Amino acid sequence: MKQITSSQNPFIKSLVLLQEKAKARKQSGTFMIEGKREIEIATKGGYEMETILFLPELISETEAHHLSKSTELIEISKEIYQKLAYRDTTEGVLAIAKSKSLHLSDLKLSENPLILVAEAPEKPGNIGALLRTADAANLDAVIIANPKSDLYNPNIVRSSVGCLFTNQIATGTTTEIIAFLTEQNITIYCATLQNSTSYHTQNYTNPTALVVGTEATGLTQEWRDAASQNIIIPMQGEIDSMNVSVAAAILIFEAKRQRGF
Repeated sequence: MKQITSSQNPFIKSLVLLQEKAKARKQSGTFMIEGKREIEIATKGGYEMETILFLPELISETEAHHLSKSTELIEISKEIYQKLAYRDTTEGVLAIAKSKSLHLSDLKLSENPLILVAEAPEKPGNIGALLRTADAANLDAVIIANPKSDLYNPNIVRSSVGCLFTNQIATGTTTEIIAFLTEQNITIYCATLQNSTSYHTQNYTNPTALVVGTEATGLTQEWRDAASQNIIIPMQGEIDSMNVSVAAAILIFEAKRQRGF
């Protein structure tokens, strides 16, 4: 079995780039996953592991091998682990995984889909929270319009707590996504302040896409024009917006309530 002890090793340097640069992830078609639980969830979600790196002080070779039996194992030093890991509680194991296609055409939808669309979310924490909510509600898909960051960014992988791997995810431009939803006969409801009606007055029991924007700028005019109905969450305080993941959760679970779940 291979062992690497120096952080100056060219392979380790390439992994540091993989953690830090979206370009490196795109060129290689790979990204890194930290932690036993996250690796297990990713494997269950159909992600292919290329390499498992483990710190023997924290996890045995046998345990690491069980995470992905046909994958190359590399024993690494504490210095390397600390250089690559984002968290201190990932049980001494990391994996290099192959990225999946995020094309709209790859989505497999049910007969009566419920989809979340988020336009241009920027903060990894918000994206992670959206994915966790989507997993909790067992949505058909999460679609990111005009993405500002690569979804395999380690901060998104971490903040999603494995839900990056449990959801069907696609990306595209606003124009592409509207065309896709229209072609699939999916009704579009946009959360926005302009020309809106209260969210709880609408019927989400048919094929539905719930669309949310950023707290700072909201949804673009293209989405507002494409909506079958613009919806709003009535608020009684001083501010007129809330965190995008909280707003999405309110809308999603109203749709789930209407659907009998």
